[in-house]
Amino acid sequence: MKTSIIEVGFILSPLSARGVEKQLMRLPGVHRVEINPAADSGTVVYDEAVIDLKTIKEKIRECGFHCHGEMVPKHICAPEDPEVEAAIPAPMAIHREHAAHAPAEKAAPAAAAEMAHEMGHGPGMDLAEMARDMRNRFWIALIFSIPLFLSAPMGMEMLRLSPPFGLELNVWLFLLASAAILYPGWPFVIASYRAIRNGVLNMAVLVVLSVGTGYLFSVGATFFFDGAQFYEAASVLLVFILLGHWLEMRARAGASDAIRKLMDLAPPKAAVIRDGREMEIPTAEVLVGDLVVIRPGNKIPVDGEVIERESVVDESMLTGESMPVKKSPGDTVIGATINKSGSFRYRATKVGSDTALAQIVKLVQEAQNSKAPAQLLADRAAQWLVAAAIGIGLLTFAVWYGWIGQTLLFAMTLTITVFVIACPDALGLATPMAVMVGTGLGAMNGILFKNAAALEEATKLEVIIFDKTGTLTMGQPEVVEVVSAPGRTADEVLALAAAVEQGSDHPLAQAILRRAGGIEKRSVKGFTNIEGKGARAEVAGRTVFLGNRRLMDEEKIVLSGLEEAADRIQGAGKTVVHVAEEGRLVGLIAIADAPRPTAAETVKRLRERGVQVAMLTGDNRGTAERIASTLGIEIVLADVLPGQKADKVKELQSQGKRVGMVGDGINDAPALTQADVGFAIGAGTDVAMESADVVLMKSDPYDVVGAIELSRATLRKMRQNLFWAVAYNVIAFPLAAGVFYPITISPEVAALSMSGSTVLVAINAMLLRWTRLEGVRKSVRTKQEADRPSGHTHR
Repeated sequence: MKTSIIEVGFILSPLSARGVEKQLMRLPGVHRVEINPAADSGTVVYDEAVIDLKTIKEKIRECGFHCHGEMVPKHICAPEDPEVEAAIPAPMAIHREHAAHAPAEKAAPAAAAEMAHEMGHGPGMDLAEMARDMRNRFWIALIFSIPLFLSAPMGMEMLRLSPPFGLELNVWLFLLASAAILYPGWPFVIASYRAIRNGVLNMAVLVVLSVGTGYLFSVGATFFFDGAQFYEAASVLLVFILLGHWLEMRARAGASDAIRKLMDLAPPKAAVIRDGREMEIPTAEVLVGDLVVIRPGNKIPVDGEVIERESVVDESMLTGESMPVKKSPGDTVIGATINKSGSFRYRATKVGSDTALAQIVKLVQEAQNSKAPAQLLADRAAQWLVAAAIGIGLLTFAVWYGWIGQTLLFAMTLTITVFVIACPDALGLATPMAVMVGTGLGAMNGILFKNAAALEEATKLEVIIFDKTGTLTMGQPEVVEVVSAPGRTADEVLALAAAVEQGSDHPLAQAILRRAGGIEKRSVKGFTNIEGKGARAEVAGRTVFLGNRRLMDEEKIVLSGLEEAADRIQGAGKTVVHVAEEGRLVGLIAIADAPRPTAAETVKRLRERGVQVAMLTGDNRGTAERIASTLGIEIVLADVLPGQKADKVKELQSQGKRVGMVGDGINDAPALTQADVGFAIGAGTDVAMESADVVLMKSDPYDVVGAIELSRATLRKMRQNLFWAVAYNVIAFPLAAGVFYPITISPEVAALSMSGSTVLVAINAMLLRWTRLEGVRKSVRTKQEADRPSGHTHR
């Protein structure tokens, strides 16, 4: 199976997306389709042996929508789309064996021309361009509606305009209304036609019914029969509808800021060494194995391994890690991150769709396009809502005109009001907008949700299991305490131990050397390794023993009153290294797999939120419980073999608990898959883990708190939006139908209410960006950050 993220533009109404899904699911080989109307994109899962991407794109065009093919980051484009493949310039074709990528901006002009068909908007528009187009149509409609309103019989007498050129009033109103309605309202005609052809009813159908009914009836009254005309009502109604859709599209475009920022992170150019000289080439043409040159302030174009020199790199834009990371030869660098200081060279190891940036973008897009369980119900409800609006509108006309005997003008006005006041778009956008903002905010913080269901399920977790090693702890031995004998200092103890251990690659020796840091190491003679006990050496002419208690006893070392301290450290599950000089113990060094700095705070915050925390480890129960008590963990799963981790998750689930599992995504894969929500922590650049539902790019357990907080906040927004969308329509229908007569509302007010309802849903979702959440920084980008240099400069 292959998963592709495709662009589907222009989706005027969220319900139009349902029509595209229905048509694509009828194609052989297509297994899953999820269209996101808030982002104009979709996720398609299909069998490459049965169907290809070109056929899928053609079907989207048959449905009446543009399709540019796959959505990928600028300058890091994976040409899985046949049309983009065909557009790769000849020089690039030489390198196809080495690089699976091509510049996105070089798509075939013929393909672009094919996309420009009967759309009411211009061809190939994105959400921002569609918002501008809707704005322009709004102004055109407004400009012609003002003289229309002032010329109409319902206009104000003191400002009444007379028809020019001796035209009859109705003919003059017809000309103004045609200019105010036909071109500005054309996208709704196209969208409603597509919707009906694709087997769905959407907001555009209601707009065409309301505005079209008023306009066409008025045309008939002007040229074919006597009757009231609705020109000014229909045109002013369309003005308010266009205003609302303009604001809605601006909000939808704003909600997709996060993914656009990710896609634009990669620099357009890269400096590489080829044939012994430095040259600047498009990032898309960097090959695996190329030597890339990076200078201060440059963005790193692709993933790779540092070969020469050192520097400090800002990875915050991808991992959420606020502190710059030091990079030395052998370290991995990630494309789209920023070099802060120093120049270095690195070897490209991942390019095109293999880069971390490309994987992150695809993962976030899939999450944004996925549907939360609540959205499936909302989509069905929105379909019925359109049908209900049509039915209630016709019933309103029949009751008021045929039964009660009101005037045709009154009955028609109420009917149009019912058509236009219904707001299925608010239902259709209620959860996609919240999911888009939530997943985008998570991506900015290195928290990647794979789908909307995981976002929703994370809010229900009752127990979260942490695999101890590498998750709650650093995953390597560290010196956690130094105890010195009377008259000696901790630095002296470390200096003696480091002198003996220098040159050793033993994990305990490395821990001591890391802790000793810049302490001067004295010369050593006569080093002897004592198997299973420690080591002996001459340091500055004095005999030093380094090892366990057994070695001290055999060498009859005077323990200098440190026996109690040694027992305390050992009782806490830590390794005790004794340091003796000239027959006397000078100090103790406690070594353990140290807890991460944020581990205890993570446990505390999760418990405050009503989530139980469990620790899973292969350590014996005594050691495990001592570690758990220092972190405040209440459930301890000890003596667990690697193959038993998934069984422990099942045990808790069998007790009726919703269980989350936090692990490294590789050794813990079965347990992550078994859990209701699996969190892969410390993923770094490996964001495509199949076993995890949530990928945490940093090795910081506190990101679990951030993920829980973000999921809960997103679910709150989803519920608020759904409540508003349902409540609005429950109140709107009887009000529009005249149930509370003599209290009625005009079609213009109904249009404003309908559009305002959708805009309110979009704005409410975007407020999530500025909500204070524990473990999540706000999605705010400074101008300074936006202006950071992205290209390469030469001295």
